[in-house]
Amino acid sequence: MNPCLADLVSLLDLEPLEVNLFRGQSRHLGGRSVYGGQVVSQALVAATRTVEGQLPHSLHAYFLRPGDMDAAIVYEVDRVRDGRSFTTRRVQAIQHGQPILTMIASFQRAEEGFEHQVEMPDVPTPESLANQHELRKQWLDAELARNPDFPERLRIAFTKEQAFEFAWVTPMDPFQPEKRAPQQGIWFRAAGKLPDDPMLHRCVLAYASDFNLASTALLPHGRSWFSSDMIVASIDHALWFHRDVRADDWLLYAMDSPSAQSVRGMSRGLIYDRTGRLVASATQECLMRQITR
Repeated sequence: MNPCLADLVSLLDLEPLEVNLFRGQSRHLGGRSVYGGQVVSQALVAATRTVEGQLPHSLHAYFLRPGDMDAAIVYEVDRVRDGRSFTTRRVQAIQHGQPILTMIASFQRAEEGFEHQVEMPDVPTPESLANQHELRKQWLDAELARNPDFPERLRIAFTKEQAFEFAWVTPMDPFQPEKRAPQQGIWFRAAGKLPDDPMLHRCVLAYASDFNLASTALLPHGRSWFSSDMIVASIDHALWFHRDVRADDWLLYAMDSPSAQSVRGMSRGLIYDRTGRLVASATQECLMRQITR
């Protein structure tokens, strides 16, 4: 297994402190605060530790404060309801005595029922797309030539090994963003084989589901996470699991942003496996405030 992926699996193995209390650690991904997908996925892990015989089918989370990457995060689970078909859990992620995230998650026992889905977009296969490592190197080399004072922490974050592989359907240099329609498609998968644990695959997918949603809302404005005149942060995040999924096989994230207003951008995403099965859906609202100088 890729060492970064092995580290992610370890990161999701929370330390039990007491009944309904768990502790997790963080990893630096180049930002100034804890990556939102990490807190969401760890909160989901905490919730799953209190549920038996059911898998998560949805979660709704609010990011309340930036997470401190150098401090542990305590997850407190409230067993709201235990039902025969559905079970509900509320989770608070706490640092320095204050909640940084609050999330409610719902679990369901497997049942058969009506099925339908929106068809997967017709896009190139991930194998036919440009290599992500070569693209990132080209983008970074060009940026370093333009900007010798480029922050070292961002250079390290942009070039370090990752727990996921990505293949952009229509690549765009994040250092030189251009205005585009607010939609994009990105293939992704865990960078290595994961254990055959359906719960782990859903938690890993929850981690990855925070990647690129906010960037979709920035597309029509010619901005990115690296734009020096922008403050970008996740406000909330919702995720629905529709069907069983393997996070270590290629998944297509088809995203769009129907609206941005009042310094908030709304993004949606449909996640398909490579056979065309819709396995999950996500929505997110992000802060996208332009700094006036």
